[in-house]
Amino acid sequence: MDFAAYWQYTDVVTKFLFFSLLALSIASWITGVLRLYQSSKLKQTVSTDLQQAVSSESKSIVDLDSSERKTVVEQILLKEIGRYRFEGEKGLAILGTTAAIAPFIGLFGTVWGIFHALHSIGETGQAGLSQVAGPVGEALIMTGLGLAVAIPAVIFYNIAMRINRKTLFIANDTAYGLLGATAKSENQNEIPR
Repeated sequence: MDFAAYWQYTDVVTKFLFFSLLALSIASWITGVLRLYQSSKLKQTVSTDLQQAVSSESKSIVDLDSSERKTVVEQILLKEIGRYRFEGEKGLAILGTTAAIAPFIGLFGTVWGIFHALHSIGETGQAGLSQVAGPVGEALIMTGLGLAVAIPAVIFYNIAMRINRKTLFIANDTAYGLLGATAKSENQNEIPR
């Protein structure tokens, strides 16, 4: 049997669940692909961006003493790293929520389909294949669809989190290097670049 044959057994609730899962799937694929692209791009530019952020402020902090300069550079770096963390987390809530709720929506569709099968048996008084095949098929499709939506969302989420951890490691490593260079610079005109 094809999907259209099962679709004829669906009611409003099942159709709502199906379209909810479809919307979650589309949202998670779009978000996942964009998140991976943007996270990879952030990872490639984080070191250069931090160095440029410090360099752009070098003229305004050149007259400060060493400890004040270090404090200002530290604040610049903390602000930039916070921006990277925020940028890296965009869209992760959509992926995490989709991964968490899609199996339960599919499970609810399964329960609803089995309920229809039992209701069909109760109405006719017969437990024949024709009374239960459609609703049970509907139930199985909803289970599979729930998993098919959740699994890519989990994969996208985990890959994006891994890239974000690498990006933040690079950012912190670069920041420590820039702070160390700031602390070592004894000449007030020497600002790490």
